[in-house]
Amino acid sequence: MPYLPTFIAPARFTDPASALARAREIYDSSIAHLRSAMQRFVAGESLPGHVRACYPFVRVQTDTVARLNSGESARLSYGFVAGPGRFETTLSRPDLYADYYLEQFTLLLENHNVELEVGTSSQPIPVHFSFAENDHIEGNLSAERRQLMRDVFDLPDLAAMDDGIANGTYMPRPGDAQPLSLFTAPRVDYSLHRLRHYTGTAPEHFQNFVLFTNYQFYIDEFVRLGHEAMADPASEYIAFIEPGNVVTQKLGSDSNYSADEIGKVPPRLPQMPAYHLVRADRSGISMVNIGVGPANAKTITDHIAVLRPHAWIMLGHCAGLRNSQQLGDYVLAHGYVREDHVLDEELPLWVPIPALAEIQVALEQAVSDVTQLKGAELKRIMRTGTVASTDNRNWELLPDNGPQQRFSQSRAVALDMESATIAANGFRFRVPYGTLLCVSDKPLHGEIKLPGMANHFYRERVDQHLRIGMRAIELLRAEGIDQLHSRKLRSFAEVAFQ
Repeated sequence: MPYLPTFIAPARFTDPASALARAREIYDSSIAHLRSAMQRFVAGESLPGHVRACYPFVRVQTDTVARLNSGESARLSYGFVAGPGRFETTLSRPDLYADYYLEQFTLLLENHNVELEVGTSSQPIPVHFSFAENDHIEGNLSAERRQLMRDVFDLPDLAAMDDGIANGTYMPRPGDAQPLSLFTAPRVDYSLHRLRHYTGTAPEHFQNFVLFTNYQFYIDEFVRLGHEAMADPASEYIAFIEPGNVVTQKLGSDSNYSADEIGKVPPRLPQMPAYHLVRADRSGISMVNIGVGPANAKTITDHIAVLRPHAWIMLGHCAGLRNSQQLGDYVLAHGYVREDHVLDEELPLWVPIPALAEIQVALEQAVSDVTQLKGAELKRIMRTGTVASTDNRNWELLPDNGPQQRFSQSRAVALDMESATIAANGFRFRVPYGTLLCVSDKPLHGEIKLPGMANHFYRERVDQHLRIGMRAIELLRAEGIDQLHSRKLRSFAEVAFQ
């Protein structure tokens, strides 16, 4: 016999705020039920049945392909269903996603003039996903008691967390609703918990613009700029967050940004540490050191994607493949050769990864703004071209010059290990993406990295490169986020949620 929370009846809404409030009521009730039951279980009590609580859902039904909205939002690439039918999705963390859900609900109502139905789904919330940020109560359980958890609670079910919707391979069974969102609630919760593990910061701190790098030098400079911004009362940023959820607030700020009051410096850095320059509207900058290799690049973008950022940009170093390039030159990627092999199953190699005009323009303008170069002088230090990404760091040592021949045939101008992965996962998850790399060696021309030369190069170029990335985000933010979510990233049978 299941042990359930008090039932909250489904209801229909024409007001998006009321729909969101009902979803939050259901979610909060479910989480409170699971936490209470877990505390009793840890205390050794016998519970009156299998403990279960389910996610809220939102559902719409329309019988026409027509969109009724002719206003500003009608030009958006999201906010509407693909055709007649029943569409729904489960929802998680309405506290974290409040603004996002409110926008999606509003657009559905404007575009289709239908009611939103909100109720309790049949999808159980795994008890692990009910724990608060600093709850570790399961650690107090004996081994025997921990084994009993599976009998008493719902545990994470990987079958409910696959990426079939995002990959375009999901096929609803006869009678099932079509999806409203790329991610189900369990998939969202799974990634939110992974983000804590990999980055050392809570998902609440992530901003809507993300910079990725593969070198600690960039992070050191970002930290310096972050603390510099916090010492400036006129800064547009209100807080700077470091791993361990260590919060530094802007001098003289009255924002009381204290999402984690017990943050502390960790004894060691996490695998892919994240740092956050926070704006009140969450349109600040998060920066993640993904380390080296496409596996890390895929892992972190798999999880950050559930936060629905407005853009992510790769800033890193690359091998220059053209004799005309100099160390320190920039490469703005307008195409990618994917030899990373980590996304081949989810996104076949025959799928093109297009350049996104808004990101390209912002990055080129940012290089010009920071270097103060224009026209032919700008082209002298920045080349636009194809970037190849490989999972073989020692590709130069392969026999028969196979990689060199392929890179030449592809017209690649630069080579790294992460950029194509980040761009491909951006395409896959409908997150606008871009890449600006800096040439740090030219292995085909005998200019390999040497410790002294590399250290001098890094110190000289990192500050400028990082400022270019941050300037590009300023330009994208100023232009408005609506145009960022390009139709190039969305299919002809697309989910409604951004």
